[in-house]
Amino acid sequence: MKVLPFKIPKSGNNALILQEDLEPLFYDKLHQHPEIQMSYILSGTGTLLVGDTVSRFNPGDVLIFGGNLPHVFRSDPNPEGLSHMLTIFFNRESFGASFFETEELKEFDLFFKQAASGFRIIDTQSRFKNYFTSIASAPNLERFMRFMQLLYAIYSAPKELLSNFTKNTKYTDTEGQRMSNVFDYCLSNFKERISLEEIADVAVMSPTAFCRFFKERTNKTFNQFLLELRIEHACQLLRTPDSAESIASIAYACGFNSVSNFNRYFKKQKGVSPRTYKSAETTG
Repeated sequence: MKVLPFKIPKSGNNALILQEDLEPLFYDKLHQHPEIQMSYILSGTGTLLVGDTVSRFNPGDVLIFGGNLPHVFRSDPNPEGLSHMLTIFFNRESFGASFFETEELKEFDLFFKQAASGFRIIDTQSRFKNYFTSIASAPNLERFMRFMQLLYAIYSAPKELLSNFTKNTKYTDTEGQRMSNVFDYCLSNFKERISLEEIADVAVMSPTAFCRFFKERTNKTFNQFLLELRIEHACQLLRTPDSAESIASIAYACGFNSVSNFNRYFKKQKGVSPRTYKSAETTG
């Protein structure tokens, strides 16, 4: 499969491209595409990497990625069920170059600006689930009308940005392959010690050149990225209601070499201690 750029399959002259993913694991290669992506997670959990930031995805998430925003889903293995996602792809010019420039639709400018960094809406009431499923089964004109209703609902809803990635950067195939290899290696090995020399070898670069390359494309150092990845995995373990794991065992399982370092970095990133986070997540 191609890593970057990723081609969205399109048939005919349809302005909207609908896709349903029902697989053991979502497509887990770093990729980008010119189309804006609006996805609804029906089932499945995992690690989400968008632009320069690591987070998690869960059922009920509405995820928006702007055109050419690099992203990757790394699904948690789940032998008891499949990962299920409904997605709509479109371009700002899908309905004509000036469609969203009309006075009536100018308000959507904010949607497109926020999409450039990616954002998430948490749908606890399944309101957006109904939007996505009804669009998939509607005939063309009705599909367009429901799409506009969905777009307005997303525009109006509270949201959280997924990254600080504001550049509309289209990776070359070589850059994309290199970044994909780096992210894939980190997602598979973050629980172990990863030295700068080791990850530079994965990128087939010198350590100095790799540091510059990574910082230019993610707006952060490699160590910052690795810490975020480990903290997000720790959050997953801390959120597990019936987990009997201690804070110390979670720290070591996520690649930290001391509990004090884990506590310090966790509080710096999340604003609370791991113990407070666990208590709030498992009792709330």
